[in-house]
Amino acid sequence: MGVMGINWFKYSSPQAFYPLAGKLAPYFLGAAALLAMVGLYVSFFVAPTDFQQGEAYRIIFVHVPAAWMSMFIYLVMAGWAAVGLALNARLSFMMAQALAPTGAMFTFLALVTGALWGKPMWGAWWVWDARLTSELILLFLYIGYMALQAAIEDVRRADRASALFALVGAVNVPIIYFSVKWWNTLHQGASVSLTKAPAMAAVMLWGMLVMALSFWAYTIAVALLRVRCVIAEREREAAWMSED
Repeated sequence: MGVMGINWFKYSSPQAFYPLAGKLAPYFLGAAALLAMVGLYVSFFVAPTDFQQGEAYRIIFVHVPAAWMSMFIYLVMAGWAAVGLALNARLSFMMAQALAPTGAMFTFLALVTGALWGKPMWGAWWVWDARLTSELILLFLYIGYMALQAAIEDVRRADRASALFALVGAVNVPIIYFSVKWWNTLHQGASVSLTKAPAMAAVMLWGMLVMALSFWAYTIAVALLRVRCVIAEREREAAWMSED
């Protein structure tokens, strides 16, 4: 049976999605590991030394994909939250919950690697730059989403409250992206754009894109594994409550 012949709607049920997630996760983990090895090799051994920043610039091969992922995961998380609210779909709420920790991790990684790059470039570990500050706010939004989810005992109320929180917080993502255009910031502009040629050597761009694909495959794998844990935990709680 081909892909088009599969009844994907049946996997909207957490019980049906649970085994599928377990089957898919190892493939994405393998892809993430392979892509990471290729990306790191290109980034640190093939890409040339930058004539202005020297070897210190190589931190961008981790920093930029991590920053991309921090924003993209939040938008995907907010998208799942919106679907959950619109359709009252339990699995959508669970997927949003499963994505949040990985998004927070990539946001933290972007901030740390940004500080490591900023020290030799700007002479300071941190500046209250518009992009850095809005990225820090993104980390707080992830933490706030997870804290709200954990603070409310009733699962349905927790799902809806955290989903609304995620949707309101999504306004911060375009602020991060456009901050270097809207304000006079220390942070350099985008090196990769859909509307113009990249401002870097092709091999540098490829190294960055391969690392981004690795991070995305990792995100999918971890989200699939984590949503299985969420499904199992909620099923145990439901069974426990039915016995009382």
